[in-house]
Amino acid sequence: MRVNQFAQIQPKRLKIVLRDLVDIYSPTGKEEEALEFTESYLKKQGLCVIKQEVDENRYNLIVPPARKDNDILYFIGHLDTVNAYDLEDYRFHQKGDLISGLGTTDMKAGCAAMLEVATVLAQVKKGGLPIGLAFVVGEEEDSSGAKTLVKELDFNWAIIGEPTNLMPCLGHYSYMEVLLRTEGKRAHSSMPELGQNAIEAMLKLLLQLTEYATSKHQELVYNIRQLQSFPQGFVVPDVCEAWLDLHLPPSSDEVAFQRELDKLVKTANKDMPGLSAVLKFEETHSGYRLPQDGALVKKLKKIYQKMSLPWEAQDFRSHSDGNVLRSAGVNPIILGPGKLEAAHTPEEAVSFNQVVQATQLYLDFALSLA
Repeated sequence: MRVNQFAQIQPKRLKIVLRDLVDIYSPTGKEEEALEFTESYLKKQGLCVIKQEVDENRYNLIVPPARKDNDILYFIGHLDTVNAYDLEDYRFHQKGDLISGLGTTDMKAGCAAMLEVATVLAQVKKGGLPIGLAFVVGEEEDSSGAKTLVKELDFNWAIIGEPTNLMPCLGHYSYMEVLLRTEGKRAHSSMPELGQNAIEAMLKLLLQLTEYATSKHQELVYNIRQLQSFPQGFVVPDVCEAWLDLHLPPSSDEVAFQRELDKLVKTANKDMPGLSAVLKFEETHSGYRLPQDGALVKKLKKIYQKMSLPWEAQDFRSHSDGNVLRSAGVNPIILGPGKLEAAHTPEEAVSFNQVVQATQLYLDFALSLA
């Protein structure tokens, strides 16, 4: 295909959009200002923008593609972030090539790259875009935007701009949100021998889980996200809850793993007289791995070759909207600028040069589908 000579990204414009997005505080549930900015920007490019209601105050933004074939592809970015580590210092900063600020890595850099691609495509493809665009809400908590997206929109493929350091992730870890609850007997804090401490029971149970994970499932990624007891005050606590995030590689048997955990907790109950523990899988998302021999994946691989980028297909080891999309029959490739280890940290930052690379990669791939 002959590429229009004006199909070129503008790094200066890209940086301005990234700065404006990062300077908007948009934690999950409060994405309204980021949505308004993104909608206005897209409309200024002359694009048709559809607002897809998610709840009373929030919505997804959709730019439909001109194509109506069997390989419809959407670029998808989430506009929400985690809560700011420091409300006085979450905005855009630049030092050399490094751009820091809340959401730079996860994933406003990816969103800015997609907006720049939309700008260029709107200029050179007067008949409509060869790809669709979707900017969603709620990814950092319950993927409410992605769940609404796949209920009402029919498409086959997606590029999700999560931070992968520009490595194509054709595989995705599963995700399990687990609630552990231990119950004991309340007593006065000065007489702990009269009670049964639910926190002590929880700590013993968590140690067993940790030992199990390191000895039986070295590939398991687990995190004890939250630990709290009830009631508070000068008493021996009779209830303790822990929330865990668990991730398994795509090839793992998730059902067998859940059975093993359930068995472990039941055994612990027998070993702790007078105490009881409950295990609940509050939310589960299966992992997946896409084949590399499909026509669309081969086109993406050619773009990597053209840009002299290494093609090293990997597995995304976090939770993302990709899990939700895959369960609805979509083939999601996770691919974006930034490193996952920088996300959700006070030091969150991204290389602007890599953001430019991501934008060029997205653009060339979109043009290859025209």
